[in-house]
Amino acid sequence: MTKSNSTLPTIDSLSLVDRDRVTAGLRRGANRREVMSWLIAGGISFAAAGSIITSAKKALAATPKKGGRLSFASDLHGPSDTLDPGLNTSTIDYTRGRSHYNGLCQMNENLTTRPELAEEYSPNSDNTEWTFKLRKDVKFHDGSSFGADDVIYTMSRHYGETSTSTAKTLVADVAEWKKVDNHTVKAIMSSPSGDLPAILCTPQFKMIKNGTTDFQNPTGTGPYKLKEYKPGVRSLHVRNEGYWREGGNVDEIEIFAITDPVARTSALLSGDITMMQALDPKAIKQVEGTPGVGIWSVPAGGYFGICAMTNTSPGNDPDFVKALQYIQRRKKVIKSILKGQGTVGNDQPINISYGVDHCSDLEQRVHDLDKAKFHLKKSGITTAELHVAEVAPGLTDSCLLAQREASKIGLDLQIKKVPNDGYWGAVWMKTPLNVVSWNMRPTANIMMNLAFAPDAPWNDTLWKDERMGKWLVEHRAETDPGKQHELMCAMQTLINENSGMVIMAHRNYLDAKSDKVQGISRMPLGSLGGYEWPEFAWLEG
Repeated sequence: MTKSNSTLPTIDSLSLVDRDRVTAGLRRGANRREVMSWLIAGGISFAAAGSIITSAKKALAATPKKGGRLSFASDLHGPSDTLDPGLNTSTIDYTRGRSHYNGLCQMNENLTTRPELAEEYSPNSDNTEWTFKLRKDVKFHDGSSFGADDVIYTMSRHYGETSTSTAKTLVADVAEWKKVDNHTVKAIMSSPSGDLPAILCTPQFKMIKNGTTDFQNPTGTGPYKLKEYKPGVRSLHVRNEGYWREGGNVDEIEIFAITDPVARTSALLSGDITMMQALDPKAIKQVEGTPGVGIWSVPAGGYFGICAMTNTSPGNDPDFVKALQYIQRRKKVIKSILKGQGTVGNDQPINISYGVDHCSDLEQRVHDLDKAKFHLKKSGITTAELHVAEVAPGLTDSCLLAQREASKIGLDLQIKKVPNDGYWGAVWMKTPLNVVSWNMRPTANIMMNLAFAPDAPWNDTLWKDERMGKWLVEHRAETDPGKQHELMCAMQTLINENSGMVIMAHRNYLDAKSDKVQGISRMPLGSLGGYEWPEFAWLEG
């Protein structure tokens, strides 16, 4: 828990677990004394505990208001923007998808799952079959009813050799999606898996209407209807008055990108936009010193780093990759570049935000120029070109820091800055050395499956190790916690040693918004509450 300081804390200053406990207690009718005792037992002072409870009650009492207009500026967009959930790759895609569609399942702030378009779901005794009972009151934007045929069609697009789904490896364990009746479907697994509901919470599995092939103006079930859509320019979304549940509070949402971080921040400070993704840590004080706006920081497991493509030089030389890893000044990246808004990386994707799945036994790789020089000499490589776009705040500065360290060991690491616009389609996974930024995923298995499975479309470095594929499947089927952890450590170690990835830092989600914007969660799976804000955000005053 957070200790009190000169400024009394609010409910937002608590950890996710403690915040959930306080708010859940107040919702069920726990009295003030009872909640105070929890907080004080956790090390909170009497005065601070009282302040936290007061702020929690105010938050719970706040009633979302209808009306107004929200404008959201992301950091990246381009011609590859899409409303096809199966092809989504970026925050702007995910945010538009959350405005327009729903999934079968939905993530809670504490990373547990709850039903959404599914009224309920349950596995059989050994997790080899999952049954989803669908809501009967859901309409698409065109007035047609949502049902089992839509689920079967949606999921069928993630299978087969011709599938272009970016997340198809996540559901490869499902041998068959079976329609039981108009409002019941079953997922028949090829091997046991307890992760399926969490997997179905990821943005690529939003439900689309049976037969949809045109994604320029598709129909969805979500809280907003599409009014205008120009990929790489902007989209406009208007409230769905026939939405099947409460949600969709503002009249209109505008979603677009301002790729320059200074211009994006200036737009917020001047009131031209109401919300922005990816605040540059250098601008924290500027935002905090401006009345009417504030930062929105959520600790998480998202990360950024350098991809050394293992199918070509120089990334196909393990010694070169080791040299690149040992020159990283990870603590300086967190302290000086991210301004404390993150944790050090260790060249594998699973940090402490993933809880017990984090392998704390894996030795932290540290800045060591002697080792870096040794491995560089073995590689025989003296020059390399790194393509860099600011796809995460602080990434460019981190690469420039690495360039300075590289010069100390005799490596001429040339930095080629490229535009953010179109980066994911034109540069990522296409040049020998490039940069990457990943959002956190609901589970460690999902994260590693998306980025490191040998057949994953998003395998950043084209690293193919069949052990990863085998262990990912075994982990999903394993029920013994001890064996699960052994597999987790084995996979994280394998990535750390062999994958060609250099992960300098895990970053907080650092965004900013107008103080008028309310209803944003702190779910740590993406910007502004894991892209959940379109349904729940509302404007005060």
